[in-house]
Amino acid sequence: MQDSRLHIRLMGSDFELITTDAAPQRLLDGVVEIKRIEALLTEFNDTSVTAQLNANAGMQPVTVPSEVYQLVQRCLHLSAITQGAFDISAGALKRLFNFKQPDLQWPEASALKQALQQTGYRYITLANNNQIFLQKKGMHIGFGAIGKGYAADKVKALWIAAGATSGVINASGDLTAWGTQADGSPWKIGIAHPDDPTKMLLWLPIQNASVATSGNYEQYIEKDGIRYSHNIDPRTGKPVPYIKSVTVISPSAELSDALATAVTVMGPSVGLDLVNQLPDVHCIIIDSKNKVFQSENIHIHAKA
Repeated sequence: MQDSRLHIRLMGSDFELITTDAAPQRLLDGVVEIKRIEALLTEFNDTSVTAQLNANAGMQPVTVPSEVYQLVQRCLHLSAITQGAFDISAGALKRLFNFKQPDLQWPEASALKQALQQTGYRYITLANNNQIFLQKKGMHIGFGAIGKGYAADKVKALWIAAGATSGVINASGDLTAWGTQADGSPWKIGIAHPDDPTKMLLWLPIQNASVATSGNYEQYIEKDGIRYSHNIDPRTGKPVPYIKSVTVISPSAELSDALATAVTVMGPSVGLDLVNQLPDVHCIIIDSKNKVFQSENIHIHAKA
């Protein structure tokens, strides 16, 4: 039995869709679903729900589709359990740091202070009838730390409903997999070496699980000899130092995606303490000295 694969760039990421069932149409259905979610959640299109919420920040509530309302509800729950380390309202802070610029300057203290005043998940109000209100003017929400995982979960649900017994939806390393490979062996996930992303440091077999990695391989800033990742701590407004990568394995791509960001912000001690309290959630952290931390009950394999 052979699998069918499709590579396509969506949501600013390279998606790979794999199904072991001989159903090429399923791949196309997956692309349609990802495009639908991208149109719904993107920050870069004035007609998206996200853009409408941001445009009405501090002015009036916006009625949103129930799936967006429920997604925001889950985001706020994640913000609460991570003590604000995960926060979809950090858009004003992220605007201060363009990590794609080679000569990125650290923002002025006054700009940072103002952006922090426009940040905070507690200022997102969920009202009746699927209404959401961003309380502060200038607030800017975004789903960059959870949207790809959400899309992967939605495609998986679509495929399973259509009879798919196994498959993988991979969004630049944030992926969900179920069933087995075409030859019956388990899907294997590699974790890149933090100093050379083309090499694998560790690998682990996964079955009916989702994996997401947050790393500072490509987007980062160096200041006073310290490398800071592109992940910003929404509570301080500053990029996170001393962590090279965080990989989270959980039953849901959405959860893995969000927790990879949150644990990066929380750091090894607090982050692993949280992960160890969550059922069926595992984590691997590589710090700035390449020390590997791992949660309880996870079995990883060093790459020979």
